[in-house]
Amino acid sequence: MRKPIAVASRHSRRLFASGVLLASQSLLLGLSAVPASADGTGVPPARGTAHMGMGVLAHEGVQGVPMGTRVTQTEGVDVSSHQGNVAWSTLWNSGVKWAYVKATEGTSYRNPYYSQQYGGSYDTGMIRGAYHFAVPDGAGGAAQADYFVDHGGGWSKDGRTLPGVLDIEYNPYGATCYGRTASQMVDWIGDFLDRYKERTGRNAVIYTSTNWWKQCTGNYSGFGDTNPLWIARYASTVGELPAGWDFHTMWQYTSSGPTVGDHDKFNGALDRVKALANG
Repeated sequence: MRKPIAVASRHSRRLFASGVLLASQSLLLGLSAVPASADGTGVPPARGTAHMGMGVLAHEGVQGVPMGTRVTQTEGVDVSSHQGNVAWSTLWNSGVKWAYVKATEGTSYRNPYYSQQYGGSYDTGMIRGAYHFAVPDGAGGAAQADYFVDHGGGWSKDGRTLPGVLDIEYNPYGATCYGRTASQMVDWIGDFLDRYKERTGRNAVIYTSTNWWKQCTGNYSGFGDTNPLWIARYASTVGELPAGWDFHTMWQYTSSGPTVGDHDKFNGALDRVKALANG
């Protein structure tokens, strides 16, 4: 699906952030000290309860529904403890063919519904994978990657297991960029991705929104050649992509879909989903 190009070095990641970018990032950090809660109360949720798109919905809202496209799209879903036990057969019969399940968050939280969700999607016939909700104000990127791989985020070439996902988005617990400058954030993400690749042999998928990526990484472009992009945007199109990516692999397009709210489109037919699983 993409050309193998060498991963950016830690040194090159650290060089990208100029003094002007760091200054603007500091300003942004000061302006985003209080998160917008998903339920509108203004009260941050309990640690561990975050899920894909939680901050995207709170900060960016819903701007429309997807328009038709000539490119074949394959329907998928993403789930967490927020959904509890999932009716996988209902989703399968509705045309959902792939799924991602939250496995971990930080270095202490594990999804209590992981077995039913991860195993249930597989048993129904879906191609499935796991995701990690990143909290960069906690342990380092490498430590969180280890925790993820050790608790459900691994990969095996069985044709049915997708590479792990780093869910890096708006902080539901505090400052939008987790109190990190752009260069610090890029280093944290790079450390996670490097360790995941070292542990599994696969490049992790990056899930994010363009607005968050611009604000919190300075629109860093160094991961686009190696890591597939899963873009979050509840609108008629995927819109502008973060720097470094010419195309998206997946698109989370709604948080209010049938059976399970979070629905996604894979940018291609089912054989492309299988190709990503096979590596």
